[in-house]
Amino acid sequence: MQRSASRKRVAVTGASGLIGSALVRSLRADGHDVLRLVRRPARTADEVEWDPGRLYVDAAGLVGVDAVVHLAGAGVGERRWSEAYKKEIRDSRVLGTTAVAQALASLAEPPEVLVCGTAIGWYGDTGSRAVDEDAPAGTGFLPSVCVEWEAAAAPAEEAGVRVAHARTGLVVAREGGAWGRLFPLFRAGLGGRMGDGRQYWSFISLHDEVAALRHMVDTPSLSGPVNLTAPEPVTNREVTAAMGRVLRRPTLLTVPAPALRIALGEFAQDVLGSQRVLPGRLLETGFDFAFPTIDEAVRAAAH
Repeated sequence: MQRSASRKRVAVTGASGLIGSALVRSLRADGHDVLRLVRRPARTADEVEWDPGRLYVDAAGLVGVDAVVHLAGAGVGERRWSEAYKKEIRDSRVLGTTAVAQALASLAEPPEVLVCGTAIGWYGDTGSRAVDEDAPAGTGFLPSVCVEWEAAAAPAEEAGVRVAHARTGLVVAREGGAWGRLFPLFRAGLGGRMGDGRQYWSFISLHDEVAALRHMVDTPSLSGPVNLTAPEPVTNREVTAAMGRVLRRPTLLTVPAPALRIALGEFAQDVLGSQRVLPGRLLETGFDFAFPTIDEAVRAAAH
């Protein structure tokens, strides 16, 4: 969706989150109309009420939208994974996607495209093996959630909406997400590798994440899974070195794997797991990364 594109009306869930708020700013800066789905009665003309837990969306508020970008969901790393929080992670994604997809399917004239934010958690632990969108789902909690999450968009697809799943990697941003927790630690000289540091982290800058979501909206050939990761995944050891270089801080500390397991519980296996995920579909469709390397991504977030 470049500046030369016609003005569009885009509805966004998760509009107050790290990625959603950046996407809303980007769209509005380029003159597009943005509707934000909110979990309370709408108060302004740019709001649409929804309640994913009840599978409710005020579908009348979506009449006339050209695209929907669905990004809502409970943070995977926000809390320790109790059984209750794992249910919240799953329900917030599966029920939310079902609610949006069913609402779009109910419209006499549904939008052209639904971009659903999912995650590279789909692939599970890939070790040092590089994977693209053709790889099967992995095993474990997060892959199982991602499979259900993507399947929940079926009602929209059956209604003729082009559905694209944005499998997002680790977003490099100092404002939030996993990297938002890393920046203060590294600035204080307390950063270091996690475990043996050999696990691959498939990252993407916040700028490129937003640009890729807009590229997905604007590219008719993009449907199904699309990996939103930089073209050069790096190991945790390389991430640690890049943070040290850019922030000019020592990175001598190491967080041992047993300590991570004590602190994070089941989620530690995903922090210590390795995902070497490549953005095959983005590259095939001519997407141009502004910050393709880890140093560039960290520098962009830091400054």
